[in-house]
Amino acid sequence: MNDISSRRESSAYPFQLFFVPFPFVCFSLALCTDIAFWQSGNLMWLNFSAWLLFAGLVFGGLAVVAGLLDLLRKRTRPMRSSFLAIILFLVMLVLAFANSLVHAGDGWTAVVPYGLLLSAVTFAVSLMAVTASSRKYARLAWRV
Repeated sequence: MNDISSRRESSAYPFQLFFVPFPFVCFSLALCTDIAFWQSGNLMWLNFSAWLLFAGLVFGGLAVVAGLLDLLRKRTRPMRSSFLAIILFLVMLVLAFANSLVHAGDGWTAVVPYGLLLSAVTFAVSLMAVTASSRKYARLAWRV
């Protein structure tokens, strides 16, 4: 009986993991579209960046809400992210929000230089967050 309950607890899937990958993808693509705008000057890339930042922030907000729900679930305790990963994820969202405000400007000055810089810093912080969270999941995978 104890083996069945421990297997059931370890098989719980956190809700936050449904939403967490989207901000990373959106913010990475926002950096790519900022670089494309910087190189071409085509306003289409500016619009893509603004929408990608918006989508990343929406899914990031959903991930935070889902993470708070996961805090209430005992079954997801082994899969919770580390404190460092959570802080880095929140810093990434704050940087992306500031980047979204910069991208709300008009034309060239909405991206170059501050929007591009904020996109690069957001991307760097997202890589740190992924690294911090992947260490815990790698340890859990070897625990089996």
